[in-house]
Amino acid sequence: MSLTRQLISGGFADLEKSARFLDAPELKTVDRERLLADLAEAADPDLALQSLVRLLALRPHLRSVLDQPARATFPLFRLLGASEALAEFLMRRPEHLDVLTARLAPEPETVPAGRLRDALMAAVDADPEAETPVAGRTGPDAWVALRVAYRRLLTDLAIRDVCALDPLDFLPAVGAELADLAAAALDAALAVSRAEATATHPAEDVAAVRLCIIAMGKCGARELNYVSDVDVIHVIDTVPRPDGSTLTDEAAVTIGTALAAGVARVISASAPEPALWEVDANLRPEGREGPLVRTLASHVTYYQRWAQNWEFQALLKARPAAGDLELGERYRAALGPLVWSSSGREGFVESVQAMRHRVSENIPARDRERQIKLGAGGLRDVEFSVQLLQLVHGKVDESVRVATTTAAIDALASAGYIGRADAREMGHHYRFLRLLEHRIQLVRLRRTHLMPESDHARRALAKALLAPEETVRPAPEALMTEWARIKRDVRALHERIFYRPLLNTAAHLSADDVRLSPEAAQARLAALGYGDPRGAMRHIEALTAGVSRRAALQRQLLPVLLGWLADGVDPDAGLLGFRRVSEALGTSPWYLGLLRDSSSAAERLCHVLSSSRLITDLLEVEPEAVAWFGNDDELRPVPFAAQWAEIRSKMSRHASADAQIRLVRLTRRREILRTAICDAAGLLDQAAVGRALADADRAAVLGALHIAEREVFGDPQDRPEPPTAMLVVGMGRQGGREIGYGSDMDVLYVHDPRPDADPTEARKAAEAIVARLGVLLQQRCTPPVLAERPLTLDAALRPEGRQGPMVRTLSSYREYYHRWADTWEAQALLRARPLAGDDDLAARFVELIDPVRYPAKLDPAAVREVRRIKARVEAERLPRGADPSRHVKLGRGGLSDVEWLVQLLQLQHAGAVPELRTTSTLDALHAAVEADLLPAEAAAVLEESWLLASRVRCGTIIWSGRPSDVLPADRRALEAVARWCGYPAGSAARLEEDYLRLTRRARGIFERRFYGT
Repeated sequence: MSLTRQLISGGFADLEKSARFLDAPELKTVDRERLLADLAEAADPDLALQSLVRLLALRPHLRSVLDQPARATFPLFRLLGASEALAEFLMRRPEHLDVLTARLAPEPETVPAGRLRDALMAAVDADPEAETPVAGRTGPDAWVALRVAYRRLLTDLAIRDVCALDPLDFLPAVGAELADLAAAALDAALAVSRAEATATHPAEDVAAVRLCIIAMGKCGARELNYVSDVDVIHVIDTVPRPDGSTLTDEAAVTIGTALAAGVARVISASAPEPALWEVDANLRPEGREGPLVRTLASHVTYYQRWAQNWEFQALLKARPAAGDLELGERYRAALGPLVWSSSGREGFVESVQAMRHRVSENIPARDRERQIKLGAGGLRDVEFSVQLLQLVHGKVDESVRVATTTAAIDALASAGYIGRADAREMGHHYRFLRLLEHRIQLVRLRRTHLMPESDHARRALAKALLAPEETVRPAPEALMTEWARIKRDVRALHERIFYRPLLNTAAHLSADDVRLSPEAAQARLAALGYGDPRGAMRHIEALTAGVSRRAALQRQLLPVLLGWLADGVDPDAGLLGFRRVSEALGTSPWYLGLLRDSSSAAERLCHVLSSSRLITDLLEVEPEAVAWFGNDDELRPVPFAAQWAEIRSKMSRHASADAQIRLVRLTRRREILRTAICDAAGLLDQAAVGRALADADRAAVLGALHIAEREVFGDPQDRPEPPTAMLVVGMGRQGGREIGYGSDMDVLYVHDPRPDADPTEARKAAEAIVARLGVLLQQRCTPPVLAERPLTLDAALRPEGRQGPMVRTLSSYREYYHRWADTWEAQALLRARPLAGDDDLAARFVELIDPVRYPAKLDPAAVREVRRIKARVEAERLPRGADPSRHVKLGRGGLSDVEWLVQLLQLQHAGAVPELRTTSTLDALHAAVEADLLPAEAAAVLEESWLLASRVRCGTIIWSGRPSDVLPADRRALEAVARWCGYPAGSAARLEEDYLRLTRRARGIFERRFYGT
């Protein structure tokens, strides 16, 4: 067989380079066939060959090792093919090459923690038996000695790891020994630090300070990676000096800080031998801003009074690792009760959810699909699931109070909180993901959690995962397929582990699966965010009890749905809403099938049910709308023309006015619901929401107008020509198509009598139509919905206001606007838009009002009048006691400020700038920028403020079902509005800050541009 074919068969990738290394002088006397067979055992044969040649160049005597039986040389090639960094360590420190020959037949067991500590203490000449060991060596020499000894022990462990008969089974032992090795390094570093501290502090003072280094995270849990920051917290205490005196607290903290800082310096400061890892103390109280060391009493006070919820979750892993271990045990005993009661703290659920979301959000987009640790279905998902279950059930069950993830999984299964099959699967998947992480880090001893990108690296990784006796050469594709499967399983396990036991309990199922006690089930629901766990269990029982197909499907679906509901703002309301919708749909076969087959539809449904009272109420009476959730096209708002065509067709099939207006109102309600769901799905921006809602209202008005005209004028086929033509004109936000959910409609009513008609009869007919129109639209649908608001028509903007006639002729409007109109009336007409009625009359009305609302020149007195009225509105119309900074309509920088500024610009310049002649606030704002009437930067702030205020207004009614013009102060309501505004979970405070900051800037621009101040 040719050399090229041999290399390919042996798994080499760089054939040319490897062929050159095989011809190196160092391998001249080596049996090539035997060598190629040995190299084939390596995960990366190319790397193993290169490292071997470089080692032989430094220590030629190693050549004799290659003549030993294959079983004896196997560890050598496994290590060299797995870790370039450890091979380089041996090249850098060839005096430690004996570790290779010492482990030619590696022992499977791990090295006890005591032996590791003794070895590292010996390296720095410290007495491990001394009560307060002080090293005989200080400075860089001691640092180097410690780091070299550490890496020798690390190499020894790596050899046993890569040669393990079952790498997955051996993995927990590897993590434990790595953590013990790190703890031993911290102990030795502390000994060196104590010796160095005596250069600046009296030796008796240094000896009087006791320091315990509390390991956190993976080191604390004894499941450390090959390369990882070691998270620590420092706690100090003092003992009397030899003369019986005691240190002051200030002096103890000063010395303790020097000792802790010295440990970090010994481990990771620059020296001839590279640093080991970063000693990270940022999990300490107050983080980076807090003191590096504290007394035990200070720690307890902090956690009792000021600690955040996530800090108790972090303490799950706390373990006294180095220094005064008796002090460390007192620390653990003092804080343990706080940890195990933390799930009952206010805001616990929100803090856990926020931490989960932060982890996902902080992954760079380019790395998201390669993340083994933080990505979906990764290590963090397993750890989060296990820790949350521990915090929930460990409150009363001490058996689950263990730090190591794999041990915690077993403990939760033994205690009955996880099904044994699920526990086996989760344990296997966690070890597999950790093994991936270990093998990737081992290559260069770099802190990484990313799947490699090259086929060569993935092929080597796949081989590194195999047990020694496995001879099948793995393909990179197979590795990626297996990893993808495990990620999917991990995501599914979260749902099964958290929610299926709740279903088994509620439905009284037997079995192999877990069935929680009522108390445990309620504790779990409470920790997941359900405020009324007992009520939630009743809903679950109602949905899943029985042997019907529907109950079986609900049992299949609810583990997923409960999780999505728990991610919402109000899981209890969401679960109740789901029950109500499910009961309304009864046994409809398409409903549960949709939820089963379309995860996006089910997730959308859960999102709106737990975040919107308005949508939930509407869905209960329009349950068929659930079908829209799975089809984006069905969710898109129906255009006005299509709505009107549908209304006209339906009305033609019913003779009675009551039946016709019911169809009109139902169509409007349906389209409001469709718009709200589409909005919730993120398929509409705020401007599109306003247009869609305005179209639904316009279609309803047009339908009601036709009914009213028929009642007053008679059937069009039988009646003579009507005595007058009618027109309904939209004003305000309706005219600008900028309305929100539940908005009233500002209108003007216009009529134009026929030339031969009796003016009095025409007026009476018009008044009758207007009166009937209001009554028709005010009626509620049947069945009524609490959150539904009938369409109220408000004609307060008519000439002479509430004192003027409700409806006027076109000629009356002409005379009024020509002779008596005030500036505010011209301003109001800026958003006048014909909605329903006679098309010719609409065109003539627009022709009539255009010169009024778009004057050729605005008198300075009129400008002063606009400013005066605005100031009066601010002073008089803001509700008593309302905070002006939080009122989205009339408050500082809110809707009113932006709209009045834009309208003043229109009054001043629309006569000369046709682009300003629009009823849309945003279109007019953009036109003002194009006409150089407003700087683009200022306009951008105004637009952003207007849109956010509009969004907040909509979000408030969506959440509560009741309209409000105030940014909520209640935290749950504020969180719901923040979610509606597009913020991630846990962003209530962020929305509040953004709104107040943005509206402050908008108000400043408004005052400069509107008042000239």
